[in-house]
Amino acid sequence: MFELTEEQRMVIETTERLAAEQFSSNAFEWGTEIPWENLERLAEQGLLGLNLPEEYGGGGMSEIDVIFQLEKVCRICPDTAFALYTLSMVAPRAIEMFGSEEAKEKYLPRVTSAEGLIAICISEPEAGSDVKGMSTHVEEDADGELYLNGEKIWVTDAHTADAGVVWTKFPDGTLGTVIIEFDDPGVEISENYTNMADGIQSHFFMNDVHIPEENVLVRGPEAFKQQLNALNWERCGNAMMANATSLCAFDKALEYAQQREQFGQPISEFQGIQWKLADMAKQIQAGRTLTYQAVRDADRRGEPPDRLSSSLAALYCSEHGERIVSEALQIFGANGYQQGHPLEYLYRLARGRRIGAGTDETQKNGIAREILRRGGLE
Repeated sequence: MFELTEEQRMVIETTERLAAEQFSSNAFEWGTEIPWENLERLAEQGLLGLNLPEEYGGGGMSEIDVIFQLEKVCRICPDTAFALYTLSMVAPRAIEMFGSEEAKEKYLPRVTSAEGLIAICISEPEAGSDVKGMSTHVEEDADGELYLNGEKIWVTDAHTADAGVVWTKFPDGTLGTVIIEFDDPGVEISENYTNMADGIQSHFFMNDVHIPEENVLVRGPEAFKQQLNALNWERCGNAMMANATSLCAFDKALEYAQQREQFGQPISEFQGIQWKLADMAKQIQAGRTLTYQAVRDADRRGEPPDRLSSSLAALYCSEHGERIVSEALQIFGANGYQQGHPLEYLYRLARGRRIGAGTDETQKNGIAREILRRGGLE
């Protein structure tokens, strides 16, 4: 679909081979565990943090390379792909873009060596998509020291992460982000939840957590706008995860349809099944094109994707991703509907893509605002 450089082709082929040879045997068996051994294998090959600078152990490549990588890994092991997405496109990327040199040196090598995770902490019990409604806030004492108070919920992998990028209000009323460590005094995880796809999400409190100046990522209206724009990377990553989950389901449904026989022939010979496969292929390719183009254009500009292209990709891919996985499960019939079957898990995983990185409704609002601001589509 895009012409690749020799380096890109080598990275993609190495990732694909590693996933096929070492991730396939225990794919779909991780449950609530993070596939650390797979992440360590990727780190050993220099394949963690492809889009992070080389001086911190990254690959010095671009986001499009991570997108290609996620697709290859997810077709084999979705759990490893999700961890890779978390390590590449979300909180660590914010630290790389906005962090002090001290923060980058401290946190990014942990990511690229598979020694730790960094969580993104945005939602609160009374503030999800409405970030301006956050109650988490920074207070400043007479000596200019900063202290963080508040709570966050639905934070993925906080129970095992080293650190978190926390969205907060500052004393002047503006919004910003800071880095905390989960073993800092004053940080207390009150409850862990297991979501539909076996992911662990946490509710935690922050009580007078000291924030050193080097752990302030952004503060002030203009800086926070940049942080909001950086969320478009997460939207594109979410779109790619939806695409890759769809591809994984499609691969399995295609193989099953060619092997499963009914009425004396493979079910792939029946027109009803062929139409399903054709529709699934059409939707997958459309979603890939939207995502690739949004990321490639951003890479060429040297800045995050714009809101319109990233939200269009996220919305289309998450909506159609659920439909594609559902149709793949339909091809498997009762076999795919059993607990523990890969298609049953993929269906639960695909449903979450319509919530993560912004709900369908949030994406639609963003798309509409951009269309109205621009006066239409270019």
